[in-house]
Amino acid sequence: MERGHSPSSEPRTTATKEKKSSSELVSAKLIEWEDYEQEVARLWSLSSALKEAREKKEGLEGKLHSLNQVEAESLSRLNVLEEIRERVGARKKMMESLSDRLQGAEEKAKKEEQRLGAEVRSLLVAGTALSVANKQLEESNRLLAGESGFLRHRNLQKMLRLRQQFMISQVSLLYSVKMSPGRSQDQELESLPSTSKSGSYAGSKLVNPGSLTILGLHLTMLPFTKMSFFSNKKEVQRSATALGYVAHAVSLISSYLKVPIRYPVRLGGSHSYIIDPSPSIEPVSSSMGSSSTTSQSNVKPVEFPLFLDGQDTTRAAYAVFLLNKDLEQLLNYIGVKSLGPRHVLANLKELVRTVQSAEFLES
Repeated sequence: MERGHSPSSEPRTTATKEKKSSSELVSAKLIEWEDYEQEVARLWSLSSALKEAREKKEGLEGKLHSLNQVEAESLSRLNVLEEIRERVGARKKMMESLSDRLQGAEEKAKKEEQRLGAEVRSLLVAGTALSVANKQLEESNRLLAGESGFLRHRNLQKMLRLRQQFMISQVSLLYSVKMSPGRSQDQELESLPSTSKSGSYAGSKLVNPGSLTILGLHLTMLPFTKMSFFSNKKEVQRSATALGYVAHAVSLISSYLKVPIRYPVRLGGSHSYIIDPSPSIEPVSSSMGSSSTTSQSNVKPVEFPLFLDGQDTTRAAYAVFLLNKDLEQLLNYIGVKSLGPRHVLANLKELVRTVQSAEFLES
């Protein structure tokens, strides 16, 4: 069947074609009657073959058209597959990059895990130590809590105070300070002018002729004010010996009370020295009439003599002033005010008396 023709018109068309062919054959060739049937049969077979060829052609055209459509569809699908392949390649590169980054992150995570593991172990050790310390603290709090713990602490403190009292009482027996009739013609050391580090005098005050002595020795001011070639050497020696006694007593009491004195003492009996760790101005001889200042960047401790044998009287007076400042420091430590900057033996006696009192045990 041909496209565009209905089935009813097909026999008519075929008959018309056969008539044209017959007329052409008649005009072209004369056929015998005997051969007519054979010729008709041959023509009929040729017509059938032609019809089959046309049908095959139409079938092949349909198949070719469908193949063209399939090929076009295949090309479009190939294009889509190529685009998908490109996308997959890009995704693959991105995944490789992500894989590298992930590998780096894993290595970093492993290192961080190791570091955190070490910290966790250290924290566990610290936690164990803290737990032990906490238990010890609880035990200490339990021991200190309540009346028994407080009383134990007070008893220990009282035992310490009793021990300090006993040791300082031995010092008071070794270097006893007593009242004795003094010599009215001499000025006592308690009338020593109040001096500053610059060596200037602030005034003086005479005490009662009945003065204090240490082991029977007076501290007289006469050698400090009238030192000359004709001075009494024995009087000078007695004053130096008394100052040596006071310096030794101050050193012992400070060690028993566990109080580091501000101006340390270098003991040497009647030739002892007292040290000023940071002098601002060092006193010099009054005959020279000048003073030397020490460098602020290179300050060295300066020793001042507690005796007058061949020494400057101003330096010796300043040494006694520093010794009295040590006594004032010890008095302030036990809560007692100093009797004044010029009362060396009186301050020493007050220090010993306060330590041996009952109030010291409760402090």
